[in-house]
Amino acid sequence: MLQQRKHQPNTNFLIFCATSVNEAGLCVVIPCSFTTADGFTPKHIVWYKCEASQKFCSDADIIFHSNKNTDKKAQSGFEGRVSRLEPDVSQNNCSIIINDLKESDSGSYRLGVTGELNGRQDRFTFIPRVNVSVKVLNQKPRVMIPTLTEGQQATLTCTAPGLCSGSVPEITWTWRGAGGSESYITGNSVDFKTENLTDATQRHISTLTFNPSAEQHNTTVTCKIHFTGETTTEEASTLKVNCEFFYRIFSCSIIGRFCLSASYFELSTGNS
Repeated sequence: MLQQRKHQPNTNFLIFCATSVNEAGLCVVIPCSFTTADGFTPKHIVWYKCEASQKFCSDADIIFHSNKNTDKKAQSGFEGRVSRLEPDVSQNNCSIIINDLKESDSGSYRLGVTGELNGRQDRFTFIPRVNVSVKVLNQKPRVMIPTLTEGQQATLTCTAPGLCSGSVPEITWTWRGAGGSESYITGNSVDFKTENLTDATQRHISTLTFNPSAEQHNTTVTCKIHFTGETTTEEASTLKVNCEFFYRIFSCSIIGRFCLSASYFELSTGNS
């Protein structure tokens, strides 16, 4: 049976951020490292979410356990959302990432380490805590619009906020015309890609390729991001379409009543 100890004078737990304020739908990284008593060999790390008033967190409070073979399961609401950044516990790195944040994830988090002390199974629960606060999502997607010219193919780019490795968000494009009604842009090509920046961070990007028309000048295109649950965010941008007009000019050299030589040339002008 494991003994549970609070941290001893010769153990140490370092949290790089004691309080973290985050937004729903995104993720939070809790960076930390630890040392334990002499003679203790760490085997697994355990993270708990429990009330700050509790002296010890119980197995029912577990949100992550690095031992995949244990019968101590994470709380159902955290399953599949928590992962560690360093899989080798001997590096004394206890950093984790929590993806697909919910406002209910706000609270107090605590670290435990299981292992062997003098040949016996033992467990340390560290006193310092991390306070995580999750607020309503305020970040907007980033929309990039190139110069638009009527009849010339153009590609708009929308990048979702956050660099998280959780659930892939759904990205949609809509267009609002002069009448105010919202619709999907016709005759377009939409593409989606995920860029893996690190083992724990990703960037999600959607592109919209279409042929701008004069009727889309001064209309609004909106990129909408749908995260897990009901979390959404959007960014609207006004389209400015350059329209080119061609003028044919007739030039004639006249002597008396006769046109001796004639030429045509075209000028183009644009508006935006």
